[in-house]
Amino acid sequence: MTQEVTNAVVRFFAAVDARDWEAAEQLMTRPFHLDYSSFGAGPGADLDPADVLTSWQAMLPGFDATQHQLGPLAIDMRENKAIVKAYVTATHHIADAEGGEIWTVYGDYDLTLRRDKDGSWRLSANIFNFRLVTGNASLPGLAQRRVGS
Repeated sequence: MTQEVTNAVVRFFAAVDARDWEAAEQLMTRPFHLDYSSFGAGPGADLDPADVLTSWQAMLPGFDATQHQLGPLAIDMRENKAIVKAYVTATHHIADAEGGEIWTVYGDYDLTLRRDKDGSWRLSANIFNFRLVTGNASLPGLAQRRVGS
């Protein structure tokens, strides 16, 4: 069962990096708890997955590539619930960006997954715990402008 949880987590972040929003949404529950407050966002909130993905679509496609490198995963199984701690290195790239091409965010995720009646695992919460950032801090703004143009 832990392999099924691992697969759901990996598929979710792979879908986000591939900009496969439909696949990402299929791996989320309603509501979905999102908390990036440690990274300067507002307080965590229970949101509709479509709203979460809409906000990510306003920036992530503006990067030429992103990669959420996860590991290791520490999984605590509790019947139809799994609590996952995952270290993450999230690398964001824009080719030929003035001031550098890479912006990398380091931290870890506290993820909660729930097993549906059909036996599939879906993410119900993502709490990001920020550690540090390196690279060109202007890239997120540039990515948002690229999406808007």
